[in-house]
Amino acid sequence: MELLAGVRVHVSDTSLGDESDAVQLIVDAHYAHQAEWIAFAPEQLGDAFFELSTGLAGAITQKFVMYRMGLAVVGDISERVAASKPLADWVRESNRGRNLLFAADLGELEEQLQDRQ
Repeated sequence: MELLAGVRVHVSDTSLGDESDAVQLIVDAHYAHQAEWIAFAPEQLGDAFFELSTGLAGAITQKFVMYRMGLAVVGDISERVAASKPLADWVRESNRGRNLLFAADLGELEEQLQDRQ
């Protein structure tokens, strides 16, 4: 567990494949780590998460919103963003919100969390 800008962030070492995985990880992070956010590397989310037409990203994000847990994607997704205007738009809009953040590294995530306080 990391403390970033006073926010408890669980840096997951588990892959997130579907909505049921999301719910289990949210429960584990909340009860085992008292986390407010869970951070995943892009590789842990898989290709389908970034292909917005699959609906997977929306379904998983909705679980995080419903359970009031922040979802952070921490790592380089610049190639994916450059290849997809819808993904680029979604990343930009998400980074303006409060539930889903995309950051290049934990330092950038900490800055984003600080800006939300």
